[in-house]
Amino acid sequence: MKTHLTKLQTMLAGVIEKAKVRKGLLSILGIFFVLQVYFVRELLAAELLFVMGFAVLMVLGGVIYLVGAIGERGLDWMTTGVTFSAAIARRSYAGLEELSRKPFRHPRSESAQ
Repeated sequence: MKTHLTKLQTMLAGVIEKAKVRKGLLSILGIFFVLQVYFVRELLAAELLFVMGFAVLMVLGGVIYLVGAIGERGLDWMTTGVTFSAAIARRSYAGLEELSRKPFRHPRSESAQ
């Protein structure tokens, strides 16, 4: 009878030890899983911050590019306007020179005779 009792005790001790090992293993696995979920959340948050930072940099770069492109277009328009204005000024000056050479009164007018 004692042999059965000792066998039963050893068997129960083994089951209890296995249960402790299982509980410990499950708790370690649970902690590992929770930490992995936490690290994944942290990595996702960091990635989101990086995405927002790069988006801001991209918008700033786009604005700088647009300002440069508008400035170049403005310089082109200014060059066109200057050449157009210069041509009109040359024609006007030539017209004024021609006007200044002519007398104000016609040579056969009454006051000129």
